[in-house]
Amino acid sequence: SIRHVHPSGHAETKANGTTNGTQDKLSPSPRREDVMAGDDPYNPYKTSDSDNPYYNYYDVYESPRRRERPGYGTGYHENGLPDLVPDAYYIQASVYVQRVPMYNLRCANEENCLSSSAYSARDYDTRMLLRFPQRVKDQGTADFLPSRPRYSWEWHSCHQHYHSMDEFSHYDLLDSGGRSVAEGHKASFCLEDSSCDYGYYRRFACTSHTQGLSPGCYDTYIADIDCQWIDITDVKPGNYVLKISVNPSYQVPESDYSNNIVRCEVRYTG
Repeated sequence: SIRHVHPSGHAETKANGTTNGTQDKLSPSPRREDVMAGDDPYNPYKTSDSDNPYYNYYDVYESPRRRERPGYGTGYHENGLPDLVPDAYYIQASVYVQRVPMYNLRCANEENCLSSSAYSARDYDTRMLLRFPQRVKDQGTADFLPSRPRYSWEWHSCHQHYHSMDEFSHYDLLDSGGRSVAEGHKASFCLEDSSCDYGYYRRFACTSHTQGLSPGCYDTYIADIDCQWIDITDVKPGNYVLKISVNPSYQVPESDYSNNIVRCEVRYTG
């Protein structure tokens, strides 16, 4: 059993399970062929906090695998299927509650990331946000590619990047009876390889040209990014379940949909 209380908030989560150890990392300079244009592999766009213990958790460039042909990291990319798995322990390790004034949330409100009561709120009114990170791994044998064609990707001014899926994740807060107690929202994503397991290398970046998630790699969103939250302003203190689903509408075929949902127990004290 793992329990975590964030010092700046009043939310507590727990999950049961085991964690895997990692090998010591080396830090040689990456080979030129492994560097994506405009992308620093040791400073992913969405994970800029170098003090984060999960930052570039696995060193992708310690010993890159030899490329049989450019652009692919798996021999099963043509016939296999992706398999997305969200990381429950990454979520419960960093969840917290934050009170934020509306004048800092106008952009997020335009993207429907707040509950409906926020539309009538004034600039100096505050919202209570249950913030959490998200890390999703493709443990399948093929790339997870956006459901929308590239010409239809949308530029999001709040995040300053293109979103290639309208509904990559869905966030919800449930009571003990499974009923929704907060207005959860659909999260569109900019898909990229934020980090990879040992022996795999990053191939997708958060750009307008190529997005996706490679086998053996993770797409990571830290908790302080806009819309990485559920608005719990109208929620009473109590015990709840934070439910996070990835690829919730099955827009992209996968080899296994049964592992696309994680649930974390949350105790909110107000």
